[in-house]
Order: sequence, then C-alpha cells, then structure tokens
Amino acid sequence: MATATALQMPLFDSETEANAYHWPERKGFFSLLVRDEEGKARQSSHLLTDMPTVLRLVNPNRDTWLSQAEFIRPNRRVVNLARIGLLFVDIDAYKLSWAKDKTPDQMADALKFFCADQGIPPPSLIVYSGRGLQAKWLLDSPIPRQALPRWNSCQRHLVDKLQSLGADPQAKDASRVLRLVDTVNTKSGQICHVIDVEQDSSGEPVKYSFEYLAEVLLPVARWDIEAEKRARRSRLTVIPGGHNTGLKKFSGRQLAWDRLEDIRKLAELRGGVGEGERMKHLFWRMNFLLLSGATYSSQMFYEAQALAAELDPNWTSRKQELSTLYEKAKAHERGEQIELNGKKYAPLYTPKNDTLITLFQITDEEQLQLRTIISSNVAAERHRKREEARRRAAGAIDRETYEASSLSRQKPWEALGMSRASWYRAGKPMPNNNETSPCVLRAERSA
Repeated sequence: MATATALQMPLFDSETEANAYHWPERKGFFSLLVRDEEGKARQSSHLLTDMPTVLRLVNPNRDTWLSQAEFIRPNRRVVNLARIGLLFVDIDAYKLSWAKDKTPDQMADALKFFCADQGIPPPSLIVYSGRGLQAKWLLDSPIPRQALPRWNSCQRHLVDKLQSLGADPQAKDASRVLRLVDTVNTKSGQICHVIDVEQDSSGEPVKYSFEYLAEVLLPVARWDIEAEKRARRSRLTVIPGGHNTGLKKFSGRQLAWDRLEDIRKLAELRGGVGEGERMKHLFWRMNFLLLSGATYSSQMFYEAQALAAELDPNWTSRKQELSTLYEKAKAHERGEQIELNGKKYAPLYTPKNDTLITLFQITDEEQLQLRTIISSNVAAERHRKREEARRRAAGAIDRETYEASSLSRQKPWEALGMSRASWYRAGKPMPNNNETSPCVLRAERSA
C-alpha cells in the first residue's frame, strides 16, 4: 500500500476526514467542543444527519475538537455510545526528545517506522494536531456498543505499545474528542491537518477488519477464547498459556458491561425507576461501568451525571454519595486487590447474581429479558435449550419425532392408519414420511 503524496493532503478537509469514521446517514449524535473567546470550552451535540452543515459553520480560528464515536443521545458519555468506527492514539510528541526539531512529516515517518518495527499495521490517517500527532486506524464497519469491552482492550494495548512515543494514556476512551481538521491550535498557532494517508488499491484510506486488528493487538485472540470455552464444555484440562491473565481480565470486563446493560434494561422493563430506587441504580451502574474499563475515575462523575439524567432528567445526585466508589475506582486503577477467604478480588464490588436478584427484586419473568443477571434455574433452562439446539443442528431429533419413529418401528400399521390385518395383506409396507407407499394405496382400495 502506498502513502498519499503531499499534493493530496489538502483534499482532506474537516468534512472528508470526519466522514472517514462517521456515518452522517445513520441515526445518532456527534459532539463538538469549542473554546470560546473567554477561553472556556463549550460542548454541543448534533444529529449525524446535520454533520456536513455543522462542520462547514465551524470557525477555523478557534480551538475545536470532534468526538470520534457516535452516541444514542445528545451527550458524548460512554454510557450513551451507539458505535465507533476507528481505533486512535493521541501522541503528545512535542513533550519528548525524539520529536524535537522534526517537521510534522518527519514525525509521521518516525511513527510509521515504529509501528512496522512493533508489528502494528500502519495508521490509515495521521493528523498533525498543531503540536503532536493523531494516529487513526479506520474500521471497515463500526463497532456496536455491545462490543465496547473488546474495543477498549484493543485501544488499551495500542496506547500501551505507543507510549514510548508519547501516546496519551488518558486519551483512550470511546467518549474522547480530538482536534478537528482545518482548525487552529492556539497554543502553537498551527492548523490541524492530515499529513499522511495509507491508501488501499482504490486510492482511499485503508480500512481494517476489527478482527484483524484484535488478532494483532490483543494478547488473546477471539478464537483462543472460544477454543478454551469448548475445551471446558468437553471437560478437557486446559493448560494455561502465557496470556491467561489477559483472558480473565477481558472476560471480567465483558461481564461487568453486560451487567450494566441488564440493570438499564431492568429500568426499561419497569417503566422507570422510583425516587427511592434511583441512588441504588446509579451506584451499581457506575460500579459495573468502572469494572468494565469503559471509563476511569477521572471521568466517573461526568458519566454519573449522564446516568442520573437517564434515570430522571430532573434528578441531580450528590458527589459524596459516590465518594466511596470513587476511592475504590482509584484503587482498582492502581492494581490493588482485596483478599477474602484465600481469593483475590478487585476493590470494586463483584456481587453474585443471587445478590443482585435479591437487591433489585428481579422476577423470573424479568430475568427472561436479561442477559447475565439470572438465577441458576434460568441459566440451566437456557443451557438446556442451547444444548437442544446444538444437538438438532448436529442431526439429532426431538422427542416427538423420536416417539413417532419408534411407533413406526413397533406398530407400523398404526403409523399408516391401517388395521393389522390390512397391513399384512398389503405386504407389510413401512411408513414413509414423505410420500404414500403404493402398497398402502392398494390396501386402502381393497379395504
């Protein structure tokens, strides 16, 4: 794949660059952050369908940032995520010696060389932000909110791999905004612009399969996870590999995200949350959001505001009510663990399903609509149905079919709707489920 020439760079205005990972024809919202004349950053959210118009109205002389993801509500919090169409790294190159006295193009060349050396695919786009670089790996299809934990894992590993170049460890969440192309960086007086494009065979910016990037970046590939699950189902002993820890962490993050979604679904099933239940819902939603790795303590209260507004637009929670959770989140980010009965746990809360079912008084009917917060009985029934479907797919038959087949073998005349004597006179024909035997027709005529 060839890199675009410098003459092609001006073609990448703000709208063209944004359209590389946004879909203006889809439902949802994007956000802009603009620094006003007083130096205050003000956020606004807009419909995706209005993106072309909004971007053309942006004042290029003001610091402006664009959300990289799309949202289901006009609020760019991660709990409102709809989809995201890229991986990205914000590189504060100006802070480090390797970028000193280098032109933006030279910095981009150094970044691409480092990626090649580390086995990382080249970025689809490299944007000069005015002082540093924004590297973006475009996806051939957007990642939905359900897959956010896996996207977070890829994003974390990508940032970690590029940290020696100045990758900002705080700029890796799905709610992040990055500088908008064709707007000024007032700290340097430079205009943010695209400086490098990795092209595909048609001359467009290359787009990667998310599965391919996950294979390259994650310590445990998806098929390794599935293979281990199959091995456990088969009662085989799995010998832990060098990346076993990564697998456990990923599984825990996905479970936490799914539990957050279940609690939100529970409120939807009940038509809302009563006044006395709001803080309980907010507390546990935030606990699981933090456990999922989708947000961090530094962003915790912003996410809490979005979740509180979801519960009741007129309700404002108090920070002190979440202060204990905040301290636990910081301990979790430091890698601290709590030991109980010989087992180690995260500082955040990791309750069992039965505890959550009791806490929220979740009925059996409600559990049928949830994904993970279910009783052992509901889980067993789901497992039975999955196994039944698997056996049928493998060629097994259901009980009704089996009993009908058994009757055909033991009393074939009954399966044919004949008397035993008529069956003998017809020459002992055997039942055929697809068509009527000629012997049966002769027997019916003689009868």
